[in-house]
Amino acid sequence: MFKYRCKVCNYFFDELKENIAFEKLPQSWKCPVCNASKDMFIEIKEKDIKNKNVDFDKNNKIVENDMTDEDSFKTAPDLMIEQMAAWGIKYVFGIPGTSSLGVVESVRKNKDIEYFQVRHEQTAAMMASAYGKLTGNIAACLTIAGPGATNLATGLYDATLDKSPVLVITGHVQRKLIGTKAFQEINQHEFFETFAVFNKTINHSDEVTRLTTLAIRHALIEKGVSHLSISVDIQKEKCDDDIIPIEGKIATISATATENIIDQAVSMINNSKRPVIVAGAGALENKEDIKELSQKISAPIVTSFRGKGIVDDDYFLHVGGHGGIGSLTAGKLTDSSDLLIIIGCSCSNNTNLPNRPAIQIDIDPLVIGKKHPIDLNIMGNSGEVVPKILKKVKKSNKEEYLDEIAKLKKQWNEILENEEDPTKVPLKFPFILKELSNYVADDAIIAIDVGENGWRVGRNFPMKNTQKIVMSGYLATMGFGLPAALVSQIINPGKEVICISGDGGFAMVMGDFLTAVKYKLPIKVFIFNNHELGMIMAEQENEDYPNWNTNLHNCDFAEFAESCGGIGLKANTSQELKMAIETAFAVDEPVIVDIETDPNTYD
Repeated sequence: MFKYRCKVCNYFFDELKENIAFEKLPQSWKCPVCNASKDMFIEIKEKDIKNKNVDFDKNNKIVENDMTDEDSFKTAPDLMIEQMAAWGIKYVFGIPGTSSLGVVESVRKNKDIEYFQVRHEQTAAMMASAYGKLTGNIAACLTIAGPGATNLATGLYDATLDKSPVLVITGHVQRKLIGTKAFQEINQHEFFETFAVFNKTINHSDEVTRLTTLAIRHALIEKGVSHLSISVDIQKEKCDDDIIPIEGKIATISATATENIIDQAVSMINNSKRPVIVAGAGALENKEDIKELSQKISAPIVTSFRGKGIVDDDYFLHVGGHGGIGSLTAGKLTDSSDLLIIIGCSCSNNTNLPNRPAIQIDIDPLVIGKKHPIDLNIMGNSGEVVPKILKKVKKSNKEEYLDEIAKLKKQWNEILENEEDPTKVPLKFPFILKELSNYVADDAIIAIDVGENGWRVGRNFPMKNTQKIVMSGYLATMGFGLPAALVSQIINPGKEVICISGDGGFAMVMGDFLTAVKYKLPIKVFIFNNHELGMIMAEQENEDYPNWNTNLHNCDFAEFAESCGGIGLKANTSQELKMAIETAFAVDEPVIVDIETDPNTYD
């Protein structure tokens, strides 16, 4: 028997109470609280505390089956892992080690949680961060005291800045040794305190379920990193705590505007001659409403980098991204707009929106007005607010404005097409991405790294709204692409997952290509190999510094893939690239395609 949690508002759909399996609901079904679509719900299988297993028979009727009694002796980590599973945690990433062996053993014994061993704790943290971004749910990292904990830091800061929920469990030295400068002892509480939304040390076995649920609650509600530290001696202690159910412990968040605020927004939109919709990652929950709004009010859609994929890139009212990855079309239309409708966009300095009359819709009040004063701020879920505006706003066919949008979009597409020159050797980024887009599945997940490879995806990769992109946003940490691809494939075994990375970013985490091979994760890694930290080279030039120390001494990445037990391919010409892409997608194994690219991509 399952419950499903809406990752937008935390509403629970209980199959037992509703007397229908969630999968039987029509695809058009919406969350009754926040209007989120069915695919925004996360499956949670609760531990049944009454020794009954409730399920549906073949006729979709409720049946109950007796369960066998479990071993009466349970350790504190046993209850911790059971509690995590009861609250919907399905995956743990990490490396076993001395001070966490009791917790590792409890994970091994629990059949509701999968454990994935990685080669570096940074990878584990990045995988957990990417999991939160993709699902809105929480995964866990598990490692030892000291170096294991500190190795997590970069991935956890990525989760913190991009508001991705993560649970971290670290072992600790024996309680009697804390503070004595024991082997592998650091002040773990102080280390995590600077960025964790919840940070506690378990000092007694009877604290386990209470602190575990509090950690998960804080991570989910505050959308951040929670940390629990547990000493090695506690990991062998008996624990008799009851498992705490999730329902009733997570607040349902319904946030929408009053009707008078909606009416003000509608009036501003109706009076606008040149509206522009600016959609960020927070708008991904209701793509169709935003598309319908753009048509109803004749407004172009500009996306942030993380909002790429809200609509198809070739949608006639999509005019590209804004900011560093931005199109000339997006820049011209936002600069000349008389109303920006900013939806779920955190407006970083790289988004670089102009100071124009604006309506801003966001669930986070600290985001609203972060850069420029906002004429009308609406705090709430876009899934609740946008449909209300859509229902009331007048249909407007701004023919001259639409013609201008079409003309500017055509000019920008011509610029992109001119960049896609297949005759240049070494190959240029725009051509590689265009060629790759011809083969990538319509529902593929695209994990990107940081550097010019990622920047070019934002600018040059023609994306569909049925595809997903996952990246390191605010921290922009190199090496994120491969871990993100690993976890994307784990949770979507039937989908195509590709990683687009530069040679610099990939080399930071390349040891975990072995993880893909070990767990038979058929990710496709495309390395843009220009033997340079290409973006840094360009930045040195832009800042009038001499080019220095950006060149890279690389191995043969294709041979590396083969030595790991995967498939390695090389591409130096356009014809070799086509053959390599076709081969990569034809096999059900982990693949690295080493693509020789030109560091002088701005020529």
